[in-house]
Amino acid sequence: MQSFALSKRADRGVYNPLSQNEASLELGSVPQAGEGRTSDSSSSTRDASLDADEPTDEEKLLLRKVPDSLPWSASLIAIVELCERFAYYGLSGPFQNYMANSYHDPSGLPGAIGLGQHGATLLSSCFQFWCYLTPIFGAVVADQYLGKYKTIVYFSIIYMVGIVILFLTSMPAAIETGLALPGLLAAMLVIGFGTGGIKSNVSPLIAEQYRETKARVRVLASGERVIVDPALTIQRIYMVFYMCINVGSLSALATTTIELHIGFWAAYLLPLSMFLVGFVVIVLGKNRYVIRPPTGSVIANSFRALWIGIMHGGNLNAAKPSHQARDGFRYETPWDDLFIEELKRAVKACKVFSFYPVYWAAFNQMSNNFISQAGQMELHKIPNDMMQNIDPIAVILLIPVMEHVIYPFLRKIGFPMRPITRIYFGFLFAAIAMAYAATLQHLIYTTGPCFDHPSDCEAALWPNGRYAPNHVHVAMQTPAYFFLAVSEILASVTGLEYAFTKAPGSMKSFIMAVYLMTTAVGAAFGAAISPFARDPLLVWLYSGLAVACLVAGAVFWTLFNKYNDEEDSMNDLDGAAKHMPLTSMVHEEESA
Repeated sequence: MQSFALSKRADRGVYNPLSQNEASLELGSVPQAGEGRTSDSSSSTRDASLDADEPTDEEKLLLRKVPDSLPWSASLIAIVELCERFAYYGLSGPFQNYMANSYHDPSGLPGAIGLGQHGATLLSSCFQFWCYLTPIFGAVVADQYLGKYKTIVYFSIIYMVGIVILFLTSMPAAIETGLALPGLLAAMLVIGFGTGGIKSNVSPLIAEQYRETKARVRVLASGERVIVDPALTIQRIYMVFYMCINVGSLSALATTTIELHIGFWAAYLLPLSMFLVGFVVIVLGKNRYVIRPPTGSVIANSFRALWIGIMHGGNLNAAKPSHQARDGFRYETPWDDLFIEELKRAVKACKVFSFYPVYWAAFNQMSNNFISQAGQMELHKIPNDMMQNIDPIAVILLIPVMEHVIYPFLRKIGFPMRPITRIYFGFLFAAIAMAYAATLQHLIYTTGPCFDHPSDCEAALWPNGRYAPNHVHVAMQTPAYFFLAVSEILASVTGLEYAFTKAPGSMKSFIMAVYLMTTAVGAAFGAAISPFARDPLLVWLYSGLAVACLVAGAVFWTLFNKYNDEEDSMNDLDGAAKHMPLTSMVHEEESA
């Protein structure tokens, strides 16, 4: 069907989007989700008697701001994301051992391929790069051709094929015949392609379930008058979304244990089963979701508008139809002035994202070098790749504290944690985590029996042919994971929120993919520094990342803290935006 209804302005010869009501009539007057249907939107709509008009300037200063309740359809999508992340982290949790250690490794650790820490870290970084590069393709497919829902479904099938390949080639017979490495490479390629179609679309899809764009005054049952803030609601949605991600990531607890006691094939069978559950949920719940139809050539038009701005010295206002008319010339443009304002806002978001690769390069140490670091320490029968689960557990515990205690308290005392502030502190906590990891690595290197070459000296050789680790308890890794968890809540959750709220309505997936691509760049950075991921250079690796996060955070704050003051005005654009009406799944299919 048409990506969105257009009306031809005869006096100017350009196409402008219709309003939501006009578009509904144009598309056959099918009731929109959240308006004519009540199956999934009752939790996001309110008793009109309890809500007044928009708050006045005085009320904005005096009344407490609160988030709205979440729609039921958002909860369904959160479950789907939980299952997908369960599969992803359940698979990748054992990857470092699977790649680094050999089959029947003398260290006693599980393994299959035997690439060593350097080789495993390099391949892990390449896999992360691929997984966060492919969302660009998934976003283009969704925004221009299939829409978010269908893209998620089709790419989920591709994802499952990749898991099956990994499962089959991780069986003992396949490992012994040398199929583990080619099977892993093929699985990484297919899984990365599949996850690209999901990652760029599920994040904006869950936020699109909430329809409100303007703040409203509400009278609570207690009689208190409060301001229901859409920005806080989106923040809450992504907090819940991120909590589900981390609940899913706890799958590594199970898969690393299964890997140790049964084998890799059994560890990879569990994620496959859980992914099937998520696939069933997304398919069976399709009529409940509020979605946006694909928008045709909107991405190409956006780049066209950007090019016009570049040709006018970086002034995007030159792409506005009103600006062209005033100057006595015009381009043939299928957009209006408001779209250009939204595009300018999206460009600001992309500038903010430009610093994230440094953050991700540090954060990604958790999934590779931290695991190897644990293998150099006394494990006391704990799998070395199980320690990484401290991070999601900490995130799950801290998100409710941040959401219900810390953030409300800071708003109450007049210090709201606006997005740029949260991201800045996220960088600081990542720097603290890397500094702690460097300190811990130094402690490992100064402790026997093998000092700066752990498990690689005659003094550590046991009678059974295995090597003893250095005498440092693995529990000492815990603070590093805790600091990374705090940084995630501040930087990663806010990044998702910022990508959604600052993108034009017709480009949510694409801007989300741009944000996700910063993880790919961070993984490439990690691959570039992987030669330092070996003994005795690891102290320098962690120290360098700590300094990089500290410097990047300082520069980030200097350049972008002014955006905090523009936050409300940028978000107000959504209330005026009428480029593309939301529609239900039923609406889209009947109008196709």
